[in-house]
Amino acid sequence: MATSLNQSTLRLHESDNVAVLKRALKLGAELTDGDTRIVLTRDVPAGHKIAVAPIADSEPVRKYGQIIGFAKGNISPGDQVHTHNVVVRDFGRDYGFCADARQFPLYPKERARTFQGFARPGDRVGTRNYLAVISSVNCSASVSQYVADRFRTADFKRDFPNVDGVIAFKHKGGCAMSADEPTRLLQRILAGIARHPNISGYVLIGLGCETNQIQALARAEKLDQLKPGEIAPALMTIQGTGGIAKTVEAGVSAITKMLPFAGALTRSPHPLSKLILAMNCGGSDGNSGITANPALGVASDELVRHGGASVLAETPEIYGAEHLLTRRAVTREVGEKLVSLIRWWENYVRLFNDSIDNNPSVGNKEGGLTTIYEKSLGAVAKGGQAPLAAVYNYAEQISTPGFSFMDTPGYDPVSMTGLVAGGCNVGVFTTGRGSVYGCKPAPCIKVATNTPLYNWMQDDMDINAGTILDGTETVSEVGMRIFEKIIAVANGERTKSELAGIGDEEFAPWQIGPVL
Repeated sequence: MATSLNQSTLRLHESDNVAVLKRALKLGAELTDGDTRIVLTRDVPAGHKIAVAPIADSEPVRKYGQIIGFAKGNISPGDQVHTHNVVVRDFGRDYGFCADARQFPLYPKERARTFQGFARPGDRVGTRNYLAVISSVNCSASVSQYVADRFRTADFKRDFPNVDGVIAFKHKGGCAMSADEPTRLLQRILAGIARHPNISGYVLIGLGCETNQIQALARAEKLDQLKPGEIAPALMTIQGTGGIAKTVEAGVSAITKMLPFAGALTRSPHPLSKLILAMNCGGSDGNSGITANPALGVASDELVRHGGASVLAETPEIYGAEHLLTRRAVTREVGEKLVSLIRWWENYVRLFNDSIDNNPSVGNKEGGLTTIYEKSLGAVAKGGQAPLAAVYNYAEQISTPGFSFMDTPGYDPVSMTGLVAGGCNVGVFTTGRGSVYGCKPAPCIKVATNTPLYNWMQDDMDINAGTILDGTETVSEVGMRIFEKIIAVANGERTKSELAGIGDEEFAPWQIGPVL
C-alpha cells in the first residue's frame, strides 16, 4: 500500500535530492507525492536517507540545501543514500565574511530574567558550588582521588548542604611533554578549572619532579594573585610533603579548612547574562540536525537575547559547514580566525595520513550520518541565528557575550573539558544514539533527538526533542523547553547525569604534541 512521501520522510530544503525517513521502511515500500512515485530498493532504517531525484555519478548529494558529499555511481529515486554510494571530495565554499551578520537586539529590562546562583569574586556567578582537588600530573592523580574520597560520606551532605561535593580533577599528562605549547595548554586548562565559577576553592597537588611544576603553573596563570573574597588555595607536592600518606592528610586538612567558607555560600538572584552555555553533540544520528540541534539553536538565541553567552565547539564537526558561520561573523577578523582553525585541522590530520571525514563514528553511521559534511551541517544548527561574536582557542577564557565558537576536537570529553575550562557554567548535550556524558563541575542537560531513544533511556535523558518528528511540537517549542530547563538547572535542579553520579571521570584535557 502506498503512503504519502511527506508523511514518511522529511525533505529539509527544496533543492535537496535526498529525504530523511521518519520511520523504518522495507524493500518495495511505495511513497507518493502527487504524480511522483518512489519505490524503495532496499530496507532503510529510520533517520537514514533515500534519493528523491536521480543523482548522476559524481554529482553533489544535497541535504539542508547544502552539499553533503558526491555520488559514487548513479543513484536512483528510492535508493538508500549512505556510505556505500556517497564519497567526500573537497569543494569550494563561499565564506562571505560578515555577509549575513545582523543586529541581534537584547531584550529590554522589563523582560529580564534571573537565576539563583552563587556570587563569585570577579563578577562571576556559579551554578554549582564545588571544592576541587587538581592534579598537576598523572603521577599525583591517585593521591588527588584519595583526598576527594575522604569527603564521600553520609555526614558530608548533612554538615555542608550548600556544597555540591569535592571533585578530583585527574588526567594523563603533565610530564614527558614539551615545556612549550603542550605544557602551556595544560596549564591553561587546569587554571580554568581552578578559577571556574562553579569552584569555590581548590587544592593543587603535584609529584614534584614533573615538567608541569605547580609553582610555575601558578605564576604563569596568575593563580597566586587572589581577588578579594577568594579562598587561598593550597599547593603541595608528594615529594615535598613526604609521601602519599602525608600528602593525603595535608590535602584533606586543606579542604577541611575551606569547607566552612564554601558551606556558608548561598544562592542569590543574578541576570541570565551571567550564564555561559557550552553546546555539544555526541552519539549523533540522522535526526540530530533536524530536531535536537536546531531546537538547541533556538535556546542559544534566547539566551543571547538575555545578554548571556553560548559557545559552539568541535572544529572537525563544523568542517564543510564553516562558511555558514563565517557569513555570520561580526568582523572579518573573527571569520578569518575560524578559517585558520579549519586549515590547522587539515594540516593536523595530514600529518597522520588521515582524513577529517573519518570523524563520523560507527554509531553515527548506523544512525544515518554519511559524511563529515552532513554531520557538520547538522551540528552547526546548535548555534542558532545569532551573529558570531568571537572565536576562542581551546580552554581560553570566554569573555564576550553572545554566540561564539571554541576550537576543540570532536571527541566529546575533550571538547567539553575545553569549554568548561573556558568558564562555561552550564551545558546542553544533544544525542541521537544515547550518550550518557556528564561534566562536573558544570551540570550537563541531555537532549534526545528521537522519541524511541528517550523512552528507552529516560533515566539518562532530560528532554525529548523527538516530539518534533512526532509532529506534536515545533522546533521553537522544544527550543523554549530547553531554554527553561537551562534556567531551572542553573537554579540548582539536578540533571539526569548528576542524579546518576556521572562527571567525576570525564575530565579529559586535550594533549597535543609528542609524548617524550
